Amino acid sequence: MKKIYLLVIFLSLALSSYAQKAIISGKVLDADDKLPLPGAMIQIVGENKYTVSDYNGRFELLNINPGTYQVQIKYIGYTSLMHDITVEEGKNNVLDFSLKTSGTELNEVIVGDILKGQAKALNQQKNSKNIGNVISSDQVGRFPDANVGDALKRVPGITMQNDQGEARNIIIRGLAPSLNSVTLNGDRIPSAEGDNRNVQMDLIPSDMISTIEVNKTLTSDMDADAIGGSVNLVTRATPNGERISATLAGGYLPIRENPSYTAGLVYGNRFFDNKFGFVFSGSYNNVDYGSDNVENEWVKDEFGNEFLQAAEIRKYDVQRIRRSGSIALDYKFDENNSLFANAIYNWRDDRENRFRTTYDDIEAIYNGEEITGFEGRVKRETKGGVDNSRNKSRRLEDQRVQNYSLRGEHLINSKLDLDWSANYAKAREYRPGERYIEYRQEGLVINQDFSENKFPLVTSVGEALDELEFNSVSENTDDTSESEFGAKVNIRFPFSIIPSEKGRLRTGLRLRMKEKERNNVFYSYEPINDGMGLLSEIPTSYFDGKNFNPGSKYIAGNFASANFLGNLDLNNASLFDKETDPSEYLAVNYTAKENIYAAYVRWDQDFNDKLSMVLGFRLESTNIDYTGNRVLDEEELESTINTTNSYTNLLPSISFQYNATKDLVLRAAATTALARPNYYALAPYVNNIASDKEITAGNPELDATYSYNYDFMAENYFKSVGLISGGFFYKKLNDFIYTYSDGQYSAEKFAADFPNQANPIPAGENWEFIQSRNGDKVDAYGFEVAFQRQLDFLPGKFLKGFGIYLNYTYTESKAKGIADEDGNERNNISLPGTTPHMFNGSLSWENKRFSARISTNFTSDYLDELGSEAYNDSYYDKQFFLDANASYKITPKLRVFAEANNLTNQPLRYYQGVESHTKQVEYYQARYNFGLKLDL
Repeated sequence: MKKIYLLVIFLSLALSSYAQKAIISGKVLDADDKLPLPGAMIQIVGENKYTVSDYNGRFELLNINPGTYQVQIKYIGYTSLMHDITVEEGKNNVLDFSLKTSGTELNEVIVGDILKGQAKALNQQKNSKNIGNVISSDQVGRFPDANVGDALKRVPGITMQNDQGEARNIIIRGLAPSLNSVTLNGDRIPSAEGDNRNVQMDLIPSDMISTIEVNKTLTSDMDADAIGGSVNLVTRATPNGERISATLAGGYLPIRENPSYTAGLVYGNRFFDNKFGFVFSGSYNNVDYGSDNVENEWVKDEFGNEFLQAAEIRKYDVQRIRRSGSIALDYKFDENNSLFANAIYNWRDDRENRFRTTYDDIEAIYNGEEITGFEGRVKRETKGGVDNSRNKSRRLEDQRVQNYSLRGEHLINSKLDLDWSANYAKAREYRPGERYIEYRQEGLVINQDFSENKFPLVTSVGEALDELEFNSVSENTDDTSESEFGAKVNIRFPFSIIPSEKGRLRTGLRLRMKEKERNNVFYSYEPINDGMGLLSEIPTSYFDGKNFNPGSKYIAGNFASANFLGNLDLNNASLFDKETDPSEYLAVNYTAKENIYAAYVRWDQDFNDKLSMVLGFRLESTNIDYTGNRVLDEEELESTINTTNSYTNLLPSISFQYNATKDLVLRAAATTALARPNYYALAPYVNNIASDKEITAGNPELDATYSYNYDFMAENYFKSVGLISGGFFYKKLNDFIYTYSDGQYSAEKFAADFPNQANPIPAGENWEFIQSRNGDKVDAYGFEVAFQRQLDFLPGKFLKGFGIYLNYTYTESKAKGIADEDGNERNNISLPGTTPHMFNGSLSWENKRFSARISTNFTSDYLDELGSEAYNDSYYDKQFFLDANASYKITPKLRVFAEANNLTNQPLRYYQGVESHTKQVEYYQARYNFGLKLDL
């Protein structure tokens, strides 16, 4: 690494001594609103010298000989411009462009808000060197999407996994969230999840983001941990003059008949002769809603009889409050040196009460091989929190993600461009004062009704309030945090093997220092005095099943009220005996440190005016230091275990772009990428649960998954702000990670796996052993097609106002090296998360004042989680969403809008093994939002 650093310094010094030529730089803006136009193609007429504007609309042309030139700019949906410029030797010659939309270019189609958003996205996508997709903030605003996750589900090849009706975890081209990365302005966002690297996409409001960039292939200057793809969230850039924007909205949530509130503010300006600029963005969203849920666990006995060994009815009441603020600053010292600073703080309070009725410990009663009845127990549990100003008698999940960065861009001379950045990011999930109280009744007659397909019903006979006995009350505090410090430096300079063609070499260094810690604690309490021994003796809440979305036949019944639970004085020694419960937290607590060092070389070379290449090599060295706990019988901390490891990966990549015509772009790429194991999977913990004859363990020896990726894409762009594209992809993953389960784990096997630890398994017994392990390989492949266009070829102004947006993705995968509980390899297994069919469609219409869109999103069912055998595999069921939104401009600066989400009342549904075996079904109903937006 030191040698590479010295090489960078040497190249910088060598190039700084070159004879001065000249630079052309400037900005590309929309002539109407003065906002930047990213992705514009700027080219010197008659020469193969060109560049593309960045997210700020800025561009630079290096290594220009003195003289007079014509500089042309092209932008889909806007009139092309050409300016003359006389370039002086040794200077940075500034040339700014202001582009206007053109009715002539668009066959007299009115370029409104929808088309402007599409134009920005398509120009960036067309002129990118990667295969991917771009969503601009204008596009996000035209869909009824409150958070970044909901906006991403519109992208070809992307599906989202939901939580409480909002898109949370991202799946790209059928690859699970752990195989993808999410960055903010190019820097990795840390995860608030306790045991993995997933970024919660529902945490960040969509109105805080300027552009969403989905890279489905990587170049060597990008972080390599993105096998499926990398999502880059770009925050707002500083404006070119004063900008004020405000949003105020209210909504209605039918599932709990509550209102919602939303507000947003953007203010930016420039000062000191336009040298200093800033923009502040703020967002607030408050929703109080919930969900209706039923869950089942299926089992098949030795005679082939199928029944439920557990069933649950759950009612959730949820309040989510999002607050987000960001600021961007820039200072332009001169035409060659600029400094940028960005900060964003996202804070979400998630308050939840859950009322859960559980029928479990169900055993069949037999007459020979025939089941004649069932017996079991019922449990009624209330989930909440301490009654204070933060929890409000609900479970509080306080999630915060913050990111701070400082960046510099410097033109050393006409041949050398240097940039550097440093950033610090932190994510935390804090759950203080979380409480549970449970009452049980044993020895009940259990009835199971399977008459309604997919909605089985379990009920009990003889259940009564004065028979439901106190079982437990507890309070826990969970605290998970992850932080990352990053720094990088990059240089670029002209380098071409063909003198008449453009070539450029980039090289740089990257540092990422990550720390993750989970520190939970759990207390159980026993009442000292009588008064809460029976459910009939305490305040209760009753839910009769009326308007319960899975069906009114599901009657949750009586529970300890949330206010009663929240006001229990649990830490009063005269009322409750208090003791820690190590079985709930010892095995899950861990610390992890990762240091990642990287260096890369990237070479961009044009062979002629049609064919270009990007060749790169990236070297990443990973050093890990993990500490976990060895726990005996869930409760006794025998020792802490520390492990260190390091590995290095070389990641080559090559891609080609062929501009067959001015509108048709062909792309091909062969790249490599990796995915590091989840944090908790690497933690060196061992948890022996003698009562269940079970051992769970981390696996510090896990290898990172390494993939070879091959992509081809053809894209044809329309002047009428549109695109038709199609492409194929193939990925080969080596050492993919899955959950291994061995139901025949013996003392001999434990001794072989853990030779330096006391053996908990008695001789002659077999326990169950669960651990993450590397499989052999996965082949994932598929294709995607997309079409979007303004229907400008239709007759009449009304019909020309219509536009369509369609995309479809097919994905298939085959995994090898997955063993069942008996150690036998399972065949015909797909990689969990591989969604075979994904479809998006929307129909829009707009004129100068009014715009409207109706949108659909469909994903087919797919394998979500592997069980010990096929019968226990878990599948994520198909989903179809229908959304609509419209807006009307009262004045050019003020508009009113209306939005509706999930008009189909699409539930979240999992099934076990076969489609008819519902494992979970959860409903959220539709959401409605109405408001005003002011843009000055």
